[in-house]
Amino acid sequence: MHTIDALISPQGSLDILTLEEINQLHKSASTGLHELFRQCCLAILNCGTEEDDIEALLQRNKQFDVEVVPQTRGVLLQLNNAPISAFVDGEIILGIKENLYSVLRDIIYLNNSLLHNDESHTGTQLTALVFQILRHAQALAPRRKPNIVVCWGGHSIKTVEYDYTKKVGYDLGLRGYDICTGCGPGAMKGPMKGAHIAHAKQRCHDYRYIGITEPGIIAAESPNPMVNELIIMPDIEKRLEAFVRLGHAFIVFPGGVGTAEEILYLLGILLHPKNDQLTVPLIFTGPTSAKAYFEQIDAFIGATLGAKAQSKYQIIIEDPSAVAIAIKAKMEDVVEHRQKVGDAYHYNWQLHIEEDFQRPFIPTHTNMADLKLESSLPTATLASNLRKAMSGIVAGNVKTFGLEQIRLHGPYQLKAEAEMLNKLDVLLQSFVAQDRMKLPGSKVYQPCYTVS
Repeated sequence: MHTIDALISPQGSLDILTLEEINQLHKSASTGLHELFRQCCLAILNCGTEEDDIEALLQRNKQFDVEVVPQTRGVLLQLNNAPISAFVDGEIILGIKENLYSVLRDIIYLNNSLLHNDESHTGTQLTALVFQILRHAQALAPRRKPNIVVCWGGHSIKTVEYDYTKKVGYDLGLRGYDICTGCGPGAMKGPMKGAHIAHAKQRCHDYRYIGITEPGIIAAESPNPMVNELIIMPDIEKRLEAFVRLGHAFIVFPGGVGTAEEILYLLGILLHPKNDQLTVPLIFTGPTSAKAYFEQIDAFIGATLGAKAQSKYQIIIEDPSAVAIAIKAKMEDVVEHRQKVGDAYHYNWQLHIEEDFQRPFIPTHTNMADLKLESSLPTATLASNLRKAMSGIVAGNVKTFGLEQIRLHGPYQLKAEAEMLNKLDVLLQSFVAQDRMKLPGSKVYQPCYTVS
């Protein structure tokens, strides 16, 4: 494997730092946070590599390392044995360089500046923390009318589904919408790629392709090359809250457990009575071949969360233009509502989120087994617990922590009442059968969970 050594100069929001900040960055990046920082930088340098095997990536790049070099004018990054694919004629690709400094900003700088006593924060304080992280990443645009469309969907999708996401992105781009995704491949890349062509046609110069990720998943889903604003939230819960606070409308493409987690998170929030009057457009869409997939998702939601949850979204099959037209109409409602109640365009402060949706869920075997999955639970509680179950399976599939848990203790055990068991098992088995759990490869997918 060809590698290269390089010294990278500052880029982005860390151009200007105090000497104390520079010393803190150097110290943190050299001690406790170093391995996490190294893994995230490696993921950035492998931008565009469509694989989700973090262990294989780390094994191939055992010699790679990164060092923060303090300078009075800022900080430099010394890359040793970096993948040569991130360079052109010995110069690092600019987008990759920007994203490397996003890693430094969000992994090291934020840990020094903001992330203290997180577990003692109230829900209101956690929402303010998400705001501060987004503000520090310069992701908030207060003088810009609502136009951020969050696109969720799987990293492991069929070609016909990927092509469809590009068509939807194209129709959104023609109408001037910015795209926000989880920053990886598949349904996270397609809408950005389609929108980019449309933005070029419309001569848009300030388009935004926002990628929101978190440390546990970034190495398994390296940022796709379209992302021009990378934000690394501290954990999955803050990542999800960042999506719903920053986004103005939501589109769901076919996906697996990660997509199911996102759906359950948003629906669980929208089902709270305090959010009944809010305008949050939500559309499920895909090509004709995905019709059965969405019918199954819809049936699962109806059987677990009820008809009110089903009323929160619209399903559109094989009609990209209809999706974009619906988003445009609903976006006008978003503008009208926020003007009426005086809420900010750039951050959805009025959306009420219960603390159970905000507290980090650690997918240990004990925590997974202790999840209550019963139809007698309050709807929001059931949505939250189902979301946590999906989050744990994502961890067991692709995250370093989850992979290590499975290696040490075997598959997670989910316990559910008989009726819930059948609904959950059917949904998960369909994800396995359709290769939606991981990217297809030489290895047959081994479930990281059992349902009993």
